[in-house]
Amino acid sequence: MGKKKLVLVGNGMAGVRAIEEILKVNEEKFDITIFGSEPHPNYNRILLSKVLQGDTDVEDITINDWAWYEENNITLYTGESVSSIDSGKKVVVTDKGRIEPYDELILATGSLPFILPIPGADKKGVTAFRDIKDTDEMLAASKQFKKAAVIGGGLLGLEAARGLLNLGMDVSVIHIAPFLMERQLDQTAGKMLQNELEKQGMKFLLEKNTDSIIGDERVEAVTFKDGTQVEADLVVMAVGIKPNIALAKEGGLAVNRGIIVNDYLQTNIPHIYAVGECAEHNGIPYGLVAPLYEQGKVLAKHICGEETIPYKGSVLSTQLKVSGVEVFSAGDFIEDEEKKALKVFDDQDGIYKKLVFRENKIVGAVLFGDSRDGNRLFSMIQKQEDVSDTMKVAILQPIGGEAGESFVATMSDEEIICGCNGVSKGAIVQAIQEKGCTTVDQIKGCTTASRSCGGCKPLVADLLQHTLGADFDTSVQKEAVCGCTSLSREEVIEEITLKGLTHVKEVMNVLGWSSTEGCSKCRPALNYYLGMVNPVTYQDERESRFVNERMHANIQKDGTYSVVPRMYGGVTNANDLRKIADVVDKFEIPLVKVTGGQRIDLFGVKKEDLPSVWEELDMPSGFAYGKSLRTVKTCVGEQFCRFGTQDSMGLGITLEKKFEGLQTPHKVKMAVSACPRSCAESGFKDIGFIGIDGGWELYVGGNGGTHVRGGDLLYKVKTDEEAIEITGAYLQYYRETANYLERTSAWIERVGLEHVKTVLDDKEKRDELNARMDTTLSVYKDPWKEIIENKKTKKELFELVKS
Repeated sequence: MGKKKLVLVGNGMAGVRAIEEILKVNEEKFDITIFGSEPHPNYNRILLSKVLQGDTDVEDITINDWAWYEENNITLYTGESVSSIDSGKKVVVTDKGRIEPYDELILATGSLPFILPIPGADKKGVTAFRDIKDTDEMLAASKQFKKAAVIGGGLLGLEAARGLLNLGMDVSVIHIAPFLMERQLDQTAGKMLQNELEKQGMKFLLEKNTDSIIGDERVEAVTFKDGTQVEADLVVMAVGIKPNIALAKEGGLAVNRGIIVNDYLQTNIPHIYAVGECAEHNGIPYGLVAPLYEQGKVLAKHICGEETIPYKGSVLSTQLKVSGVEVFSAGDFIEDEEKKALKVFDDQDGIYKKLVFRENKIVGAVLFGDSRDGNRLFSMIQKQEDVSDTMKVAILQPIGGEAGESFVATMSDEEIICGCNGVSKGAIVQAIQEKGCTTVDQIKGCTTASRSCGGCKPLVADLLQHTLGADFDTSVQKEAVCGCTSLSREEVIEEITLKGLTHVKEVMNVLGWSSTEGCSKCRPALNYYLGMVNPVTYQDERESRFVNERMHANIQKDGTYSVVPRMYGGVTNANDLRKIADVVDKFEIPLVKVTGGQRIDLFGVKKEDLPSVWEELDMPSGFAYGKSLRTVKTCVGEQFCRFGTQDSMGLGITLEKKFEGLQTPHKVKMAVSACPRSCAESGFKDIGFIGIDGGWELYVGGNGGTHVRGGDLLYKVKTDEEAIEITGAYLQYYRETANYLERTSAWIERVGLEHVKTVLDDKEKRDELNARMDTTLSVYKDPWKEIIENKKTKKELFELVKS
């Protein structure tokens, strides 16, 4: 009997998690096709706030990369939305005219951000905070504008506000309620949170009813019903979400607020299921991750024909950090005539704990400032545990307990450690005892605990220490390359060197990877480490790279690509500009934009046109997609500027040409300014040069993202040659000692500026580093030059992009 055809509409966290659960139950039952409206594979929407912070890429929050779909024989259509369902013919039709048949259909269309229906909501500068496109819009606005207003004082609004604050914007949070996060916190905790966030620089306008958004084309201010207003160049609406039911409604499915489902996530039409934020079970659509994952498990077993306990709804809990402040809530935490509360408040340490009881059972809890008891209390709420014989105040752990104190010893095996993924203490202990897991990363790989928000990592670590006892090795708790291995970056590199390992699969086999295919985190890292150790002999494995690096272009929301040719030091000429203009005309490229790194970006290039675009440009790639040197930004320098003391363009072009194509653990940006006015923003780059009388100041470890970090002064040098020598040694030491995907700003804080200086002060070590750098640079070839010069390779690439 052949496989049944399963179609999933929606490539988000809930839908793809349901597919993961189906594969666990019976990986041979279905031929699976997934449609996703975004151009990305499945990513963790919870971590979008980290992308907003500027130093995390989409790849870093990807849950299942492109290779995962291939490995599981899943057909994925990105940038393509299902527009209609014909349940009679059992087919779906997409906005690109594709007709896809199904035997079973799962709708995971998620939710839509609620946009207030007020005048001016359609102006430029008004956005939601729901996906990568919204995040990109906020990042772009922060570079041009200074005043932001966030409408909504819930979790999403506060995350957006924190990100914009870190981006250097003046942020006002507008909220209609009298206190923050009223769905997760009571008034006391909400006010305490407000006080903490005000100390961080946020401003709050509470009990404000938004009336309109004013301005010409772009937003200029937000007005309120009471006649007041606040200035704003950017308005972020984070006032809630609503289930995305349009497709289901048009397809004849029963809907209310969401798509109505039964205890097995079935809709009213046979062979059609709904899961996630779009589904409504017993009148409730759920928006948190944990209930959606519970639904996925039930759906998976039922659709595979296995017996399962029906889904009966979820008790909600929230445990998270809001701008560094620990908060937790669960169940029914508002007291009334039937429910009584026990409260403990420590004003000095900023800790507040509240339990709500009904008939001697805990039905709700709120914790602020210390959420260590959250999992234990949530378990008691779920079990409806009777505490008649317990002194109620003893249920709360003493507020003054020692930092890092663990409570895992008192937890039962059924208690949940990871609320997002529903992983119990027992499941983690089993992974430790039966699968040999000894690190948090290995636990994540085996059980998915800490894979979503990561808030349970400290508890997982405590459980490891408690379970392993004397066998617990703190030195092993350093970060492993990924969950497929217990080996750290240093150990992997040492093994590659000692054993002469030459390709990714060999590393995995010899070093005992738990997964023979690895994962999206370790494959690119191993590819980089092999190339770093053996730059001359190693053959780069393109299939181990992220898709943008494989295509030498950045994929966009609509599935097209952006192409950035190299412009050394931001300097160009008439000939290159003519070539760019001719390519734009010939391939009808819709957008040409000057980037912040002084280059020209061509947006909207079709996938199949990429080889021809690069061939006709006949310019080096600017590596705007790569973990490599991106740009060297320059001011005009002493040649033109009356303040300039050094030749900034000359040094910038020399640096960019020397280190062009250099593969690094993460992207690297440089800038050269001819004087302390630093017009090229040299103080906030990975490496920055500022001209002074008689030489240069070298700054390192800067970051202009959300985690803004000013560079540290590394050296003062007198000549360009000295500057280049120091740069080469510094970059090579970073290449050899940084974790893959670790920016220089994080690396310099981890290893220490003084340590780096000690290494570079040693002339012999500096020469050795530069020698290894020169060896690496000597084998660099522009990837598109190779493709263009080798007809066979070019033909193969055409076939690749067509696929």
